[in-house]
Amino acid sequence: MLSIGVLALQGDFAEHVTAMRRAGADAREVRMPKDLEGLAGLIIPGGESTTITKLMGRWGLAEPIIAMARRGEPIWGTCAGLIVIAERVVGGGAVPTLHLMDVDVARNAYGRQVDSFEAEVPIPVLGPEPFHTVFIRAPVVQRVGPAVEVLARLPDGSPIAVQQGNLLGSSFHPELTEDRRFHRYLLSLAERRLGAARHAAPV
Repeated sequence: MLSIGVLALQGDFAEHVTAMRRAGADAREVRMPKDLEGLAGLIIPGGESTTITKLMGRWGLAEPIIAMARRGEPIWGTCAGLIVIAERVVGGGAVPTLHLMDVDVARNAYGRQVDSFEAEVPIPVLGPEPFHTVFIRAPVVQRVGPAVEVLARLPDGSPIAVQQGNLLGSSFHPELTEDRRFHRYLLSLAERRLGAARHAAPV
């Protein structure tokens, strides 16, 4: 069973831990750099992006997470987590992102907490059934780099799920639904990387 970490500094990390375990992984809460050891992937959850990045800096987590991404281990940012891994934040105050995914995002661009909404959205990589998406103070992806694949859009064309190699980002909160397909997709990326590493290892 692969171990997937969930950054547990602030936000709805507990829901991701539960979802990841139900998806078939050994999910661990990550608070210190040592907690990253032995992980096959990492989720950066929703919450408050400025708080998350400040705490990452305080506990020395930024560089080890960047190193994970460079090694090819899958990292998935949901809502605030997407802001954390983005190249640039447009408006809404400065956020020291990790500059991992070539996207620009705008914070809280879908509105305040009272403007939260849900929608059924097709996500072809997850199968034919639409995915029930939950948006809470969600970021908007304003620019997508040439290496980034858009996995899902709202009817108005706005990207809400993106992938750049081993990096995933979603504006919505899959952990707040009973649908585990997105968590299993992350797990499949981790399994694929592990399989490739084994195949490449010298005999």
